[in-house]
Amino acid sequence: MPFDFSLVGAPFRMQPGLRRVAAAAAQLTPSTPESRHLREKTSALGAFAAQALLATPGFDEAVVLRAIAAEAERTAPGTFIVDSTSRGATRIAAPSLGWALDDNRPRGDGDAAIGALLEALPPSLRPSALLSLAFEEDFAAIDGKSATIPWLAVCLPSRWAPEDKVGRHFAEVHAPVADADVLIAASATLARLVTGDDRWERFVWTISSDRHLDQHPRRLAVEWPVAGTADAQAGRAWFRSERQTFIPIRGRDLAVFTIRVESVPLADAVTSRDAATRLHAALASMSPAVLDYRRLAVARDRLLEWLAARAAAPTALP
Repeated sequence: MPFDFSLVGAPFRMQPGLRRVAAAAAQLTPSTPESRHLREKTSALGAFAAQALLATPGFDEAVVLRAIAAEAERTAPGTFIVDSTSRGATRIAAPSLGWALDDNRPRGDGDAAIGALLEALPPSLRPSALLSLAFEEDFAAIDGKSATIPWLAVCLPSRWAPEDKVGRHFAEVHAPVADADVLIAASATLARLVTGDDRWERFVWTISSDRHLDQHPRRLAVEWPVAGTADAQAGRAWFRSERQTFIPIRGRDLAVFTIRVESVPLADAVTSRDAATRLHAALASMSPAVLDYRRLAVARDRLLEWLAARAAAPTALP
């Protein structure tokens, strides 16, 4: 779905930007065989599952899995199911993938690569791995009482390391983010808000030199070239956006945090003069700290030149 550039404001500020999720809106996107999300998640889990699937000791993962299964039943029936077998064991199924876990043992006739991946993982990681593959979203659990993140299933992070965030307080999680004083000061309040009765969403964006959805900082280091024209710079730029939503788990002071990443060539994203104007104003207003944090300092001037030309185009953009 194309990004809504009316969400891009200037001057640019790091802030919560929460709005209520529309009553009928889906918060989950089932994976499809051709999905690049599924392809990159499979690759990440095959080599780096311990950096993606994390939980604090004693956390009850089943609560999160059942909450996501209930949400899937609401908007995408048959994509993720958690139930009990006649023997009293737990069965977790992703019918669209053709795979299930019976008491953590892989069963199915879907893509053999997914079955081999599940089989190779430690049994304790298989449920969150199957969940990760079933949807394009990544997931985390938020504890409203402690304002901590006790569980994550994040295969496609945006230049942050999930293994550094598990069990940490909201304020600690956001501490490295540039100009995030508002977010940090409101962290405990935000944790209580999103674990309440309402559903919330927010949208974030950046311009990246790397096309991959998986941008774990210890695995990727694609940077902007120091030299080059504005057109050349824009030609290698990717517009990266995230829709983040919160699914409250009522009566548990918990919420499931969902993150769906999109990455498209900048020229394919900026298809109107209005989008170019908004993006130019936001990028031009970013502080040096934000530019450094987002690794845009080297590229900013050439990106601004390209956006200005696009905003001033006398005819419809291609």
